Amino acid sequence: MRQTWRWFGPKDQVSVDDMRQAGVEGVVSALHHMPTGDIWTSAEIAQRQTEIARQADGTVSGLAWEVVESLPVSEDIKKQQGEWRLHIANYQESLRNLAAAGIKVVCYNFMPVLDWTRTDIAFRLSGGATCMRFDLVDFAAFDLHILKRASATADYSQELLESAAKRFETMDGDAQKNLARNVVYGLPGAAETLSLEDVRHHLAEYAMLSEETLRNNLIAFLEQVTPLAQELGVKLGCHPDDPPFPLLGLPRIMSTETHYRAVMAAVDLLSNGITLCSGSLGARPDNDLPGMMQRLGDRVHFLHLRNVTRESRDIRGSFYEAEHLGGDTDMVALVQVVLNEEARRRAAGRIDSSIPFRPDHGQDILDDLHRKAQPGYPAIGRLKGLAELRGVMTALSHSGVNLT
Repeated sequence: MRQTWRWFGPKDQVSVDDMRQAGVEGVVSALHHMPTGDIWTSAEIAQRQTEIARQADGTVSGLAWEVVESLPVSEDIKKQQGEWRLHIANYQESLRNLAAAGIKVVCYNFMPVLDWTRTDIAFRLSGGATCMRFDLVDFAAFDLHILKRASATADYSQELLESAAKRFETMDGDAQKNLARNVVYGLPGAAETLSLEDVRHHLAEYAMLSEETLRNNLIAFLEQVTPLAQELGVKLGCHPDDPPFPLLGLPRIMSTETHYRAVMAAVDLLSNGITLCSGSLGARPDNDLPGMMQRLGDRVHFLHLRNVTRESRDIRGSFYEAEHLGGDTDMVALVQVVLNEEARRRAAGRIDSSIPFRPDHGQDILDDLHRKAQPGYPAIGRLKGLAELRGVMTALSHSGVNLT
């Protein structure tokens, strides 16, 4: 398992020096400043590689950009409208430029409108740490009373409608703005940010898209880009929906093992693969993460190892980001299955036998509480998670441990 770390570029409050001190082996990054749908040029890619390669004092970091997260898929491609054909051509050119620069793992997602959704980005836990949380009542209050989405009432039970109304009544203007900001939160330095009007506009355009249509649009996209990726030696990993259940009346097509199997079978090439995110998938009680890794592991090209604590047994429910070895996913069992898959790949002679992973998200602890890094991406909280995962890996890889 290759230890990597997500870095958002020079504006990231967690520096290249910090990554170096954490002892990671590679870097996960993206060109967040590039507008979605544009070509990632060789010059822009080289600039990011240079930034990663140097520490603050100019000395060599020893780190390299190894995984792209994410090369974004435009809303036009997802909806097959507007400039979607041009955007696919540009995506193909970006893949060529990344491959020429030696970057061969690309993560992407096909979530409509919002890449991920949380209602609180600094939820305080009893021990004093903070983390990201999705509160279903808060989200319903946003949907019904702030966004005021047409037909939203049909998506909630009477009990939830009443709870959301009561919750909204307790919110002053600042609380409402804070909730709206959290729900449509974007990545630092991103070229686009969404307003409520932007969200309403996209929702109106998605209103006619069924789950089947959106899945067919994903397959059409993959039919265009996967053969090229295979030719270039690039592995594509689709990130699951986050959270993995329908929101805002939008279809969800990458939330379960069944979803992944359908898309992998439709474009049956090794490069058409999976970013297995144990936190996103783990937010559903019916997703068996160790089992999914065991059954789909041949196509897993990238791993996000994080954990969540679910607050109900419902498919759609509240949850918060837990410690990496806490929460509702058996992380030790999952890591063991990953190591088994790597052993199988080595025996088969695959060059991708070491699967890159990163300690995804983390609770803000100690100095993180003052650093104000990208929500979910603190320095010390992630370092703690990496240390825990590194310990599990080391123990399970010990010569005295039987992994079969």
